Amino acid sequence: QVQLAESGGGLVQPGASLRLSCAASGCISSSYRLGWFRRAPGQAREFVAAIIRGGIIYYADSVKGRFTIARDNAKGTVDLQMRSLKPEDTAVYYCAASTSSRGTYTYAEAYDSWGQGTQVTVSS
Repeated sequence: QVQLAESGGGLVQPGASLRLSCAASGCISSSYRLGWFRRAPGQAREFVAAIIRGGIIYYADSVKGRFTIARDNAKGTVDLQMRSLKPEDTAVYYCAASTSSRGTYTYAEAYDSWGQGTQVTVSS
């Protein structure tokens, strides 16, 4: 099991870019899937992006074409590059990992390791 810690959140204007980084202790290369979720005020946690062992990548429709997820095993990080940010992207962002192939990548229950989250606010 890996331990995760997010960083890089902040306040930006619409259209700006922001890069979130998730530092991991433990063996990232052994993880079956790595992902990012977000939770807006008053809403449930929702799937953002995931990278599966073997290189398969998935994105939520709301961020497709704007966000990029990347894994760097050597550095022990999972990054989320966000571009063309919108006010509706405002949320607390969490990184997650799983060592099992159980479940579905869009469900939080499929992950067994979580960071504490980093706040992203998009406002003019």
